[in-house]
Amino acid sequence: MAFNGTWKVDRSENYVKFMEQMGVNLVKRKVAEHDNLKITIEQNGDKFHVKESSTLRTKEIDFTLGVPFDYTLADGTEVSGAWEMEGDMMKGKFTRKDNNKLLTTTRTLVGGELVQVSRSRGVDPEFSPNK
Repeated sequence: MAFNGTWKVDRSENYVKFMEQMGVNLVKRKVAEHDNLKITIEQNGDKFHVKESSTLRTKEIDFTLGVPFDYTLADGTEVSGAWEMEGDMMKGKFTRKDNNKLLTTTRTLVGGELVQVSRSRGVDPEFSPNK
């Protein structure tokens, strides 16, 4: 149950480039840069309840590891995919419904902080769907 807790986004690296590659317009990118995102995770075995709160919106989702589900990103982009555990890392693989681009997000705990990394082709030159 290591991921249980409320986590605040303190910094984002390459997030603007990631949003640009994902097709998020300039106004939404500027707002998202300073959205004060907090992620609350409640884990019970392989079931998760996640609440994402920001200046843009509050969204709650429930998912089970390995079970695909649909999700709408803050900018309105619809994706489909699933979260898996790989050792101590949560890894989400999602496909945009509008253009079939793959994006991955990983969540790890490092020094008492939740580190979340989002990747997509064009943002990370080493991006591979298998990473």
